[in-house]
Amino acid sequence: MKKMLTYLRYPLLLLGFTNCAFWLDKDKGSGSLQAQETVAGKNLITVTNTANYAIYNKPCTIFRKQLGGGIAKGLFPLITDHKGQLVPAQLIDADGNGEWDELFFLVNAQAKATLQYKVSWQRLAIQFATQARVRFGKRDSKDAPVKSAVEAVFYPNMLQKLTGFEPYQTDGPTWENDKVAFRHYFDGRNAKDLFGKRTNNMSPDSVGIAANGQVEDNYHILKDWGRDILPVANSVGLGGVGLWYQQQLHRIGVTAADSVHNVAATTLKVVASGPLQARLQMKYKNWLSAGGRTYQVQETPTIWPGMYAYQNMVRAQALQGDESWAIGLPKVATNKQPTVLKLGKWVVLYTYDAQTFNKEYLLGMAIVVPAALYQSWAKAPDNGSFSNTYFAKLKAQNDTPITYYAVGCWELANPAFKTEDGFVNYLNSFVEQLNATVRVVVK
Repeated sequence: MKKMLTYLRYPLLLLGFTNCAFWLDKDKGSGSLQAQETVAGKNLITVTNTANYAIYNKPCTIFRKQLGGGIAKGLFPLITDHKGQLVPAQLIDADGNGEWDELFFLVNAQAKATLQYKVSWQRLAIQFATQARVRFGKRDSKDAPVKSAVEAVFYPNMLQKLTGFEPYQTDGPTWENDKVAFRHYFDGRNAKDLFGKRTNNMSPDSVGIAANGQVEDNYHILKDWGRDILPVANSVGLGGVGLWYQQQLHRIGVTAADSVHNVAATTLKVVASGPLQARLQMKYKNWLSAGGRTYQVQETPTIWPGMYAYQNMVRAQALQGDESWAIGLPKVATNKQPTVLKLGKWVVLYTYDAQTFNKEYLLGMAIVVPAALYQSWAKAPDNGSFSNTYFAKLKAQNDTPITYYAVGCWELANPAFKTEDGFVNYLNSFVEQLNATVRVVVK
């Protein structure tokens, strides 16, 4: 059969993975495994680590078309390694048509090693331990309880300044893995916040909700699971995005004090929510920038287990050629300038300081951007709708996606982050794994 090759350049996860699973069969009870299905097409995946160092929990995506035909609706994958051990996996419906498009799993491999995985199919869903997920809740009125949701649309007349209430749990969706959590201010601000975690478990569903079901800010107090640790102010947050042109920063959205929005409609969709990957998609329709230009923008934050970071992919339509992307690194609680590291195919901008609320804790933050697109970094104005931040300027091309990473390392999450050296060591390891290339053959 014709071989299909995929080259994966994703950050490697830096801790081991737990193969925890059980099978759920409504007719036979949990623990029952039905007979595997024989399907046409390809069922052998060969993965080669081309790097001269080991890789750990490398994200691996196999697209449905790579596996060929004959996979009936309602079948679920069973992936085993060369020892016959079960490998956790997740099916993802990326385009929302009701059928899965991607088969996602994680790979560990020694330097230059080649591994083989077998894929079979069954009519029984395999339930793995959740190590990444999205939490999103919304309400339609001030007195309505919060309800879990997987999609939403935000219109200009929904700004809190106009309605008098916050419609979303934690102001918008939270995505997390076993190490860290982030949230997006879907209420018009479109900034990215950081939750520090003290446990590998998922944070409680009640974060951001009062006992009576109303929206409540209950996450700025230290709990066993962690807390919100980052002051965002009028920055776009950690990894938040805007545009730079005509010597001016342009924010996709507004601040909490504004009553006039600059985006006609913002849509949110939960693409994936565990067990291994959490992915969101936000689309900004007819964003009218301060420079009088109208753009269509899309971003897709994604997270998976083991890393103190998330990946974001952004693209814009109607760019005129003189714009640069502006990727934020907030400086609300620090005056230290960012340090710039050139590490292979990536440029890292980082700060390390007691840059949490009231400067209570040490926190390292970084954005990791493609070296091929990096132009420079700069400091935003001290005031205005896009302030309190450093930002990296990246080359922008019309309707061409860019991918970058945002890193948040809190001292209570890992003792290594109590020193700047420990934080920088993590950044070096993270980017080293990011630079690794894996060759995948499906046959």
